[in-house]
Amino acid sequence: MEQRINVDRLEQAAELFGSFDSNVRLIEHEYGVQVLFRDTELKISGDDPEKVDRAYRTLQSLITLIGSGEALTEQNVRYCIRMVAEDSEQQVQRLARDCICITSKGKPIKPKTVGQRTYCDNIKDNTITIGVGPAGTGKTYLAVAMAVTAFRAQEVNRIILTRPAVEAGEKLGFLPGDLQQKVDPYLRPLYDALFDMLGAETYQRYVERGNIEVAPLAYMRGRTLDDSFIILDEAQNTTGEQMKMFLTRLGFNSKMVITGDVTQIDLPDGKRSGLKEAVRVLRGVEDIAIFKFTEKDVVRHRLVQDIIRAYERAGRANK
Repeated sequence: MEQRINVDRLEQAAELFGSFDSNVRLIEHEYGVQVLFRDTELKISGDDPEKVDRAYRTLQSLITLIGSGEALTEQNVRYCIRMVAEDSEQQVQRLARDCICITSKGKPIKPKTVGQRTYCDNIKDNTITIGVGPAGTGKTYLAVAMAVTAFRAQEVNRIILTRPAVEAGEKLGFLPGDLQQKVDPYLRPLYDALFDMLGAETYQRYVERGNIEVAPLAYMRGRTLDDSFIILDEAQNTTGEQMKMFLTRLGFNSKMVITGDVTQIDLPDGKRSGLKEAVRVLRGVEDIAIFKFTEKDVVRHRLVQDIIRAYERAGRANK
């Protein structure tokens, strides 16, 4: 059994095969097929017609990604394999077209999984979005990208990023330095995302004007946040009281995104996570979206997905 795909350009074929043919070898290993390139044709051959067909569909999806300017990596090759297994590869085509933000260096930021795209759609369509999921799913980075896009479009006047400084017990007075020096280590992931989107100079200019604020959660108390895009990161480390305080800061013409991983709670024993409580209490409330990422949405090293699955299995076994 064999199938053929016409490839327009030699450069496209080179991108498809990858360094030392790594992409095609991954597909050959997954499906037990052989992939050859002759003239302008890819030939996929194997003994099992179904596996040849799946390899064909996977290669077609990857060609779609290349055509949209996406660089192929092991991660998105594996993702296409998984989408084909679920008969959902047509959704890869929409991912290739979606661009939610352009970084300061001109790089387009696109959702890399269907889950990430749904999360971005939820942020766009709702006033409050809660994104819950494991590390490496892009929860915070995509939220910052959506905030920058809204700010550039003048939909909001401010971006406010916050997270609970649990490791310091929110008692920052005992740490050396001024407020900024005290909280910087806890807020570094948020700074990194903003630097990527805006560039360091532009970021600093907006901070001086008051258009961007990065502060610990304790400093949100007593405020009403109008015309703002507010992101609460590491929300699993809020208490129920802190989460309620944060949610009630919402002002007119504002959006909130709350992100966290309920498997990485650092609260003292006996303290309930405000994120867990919010997911339970707010489910079904109009204009609030709750989105749960899975290990399929992890866009880090392949081993991160395997680690998350292993811990999930261990967690189920211990129940």
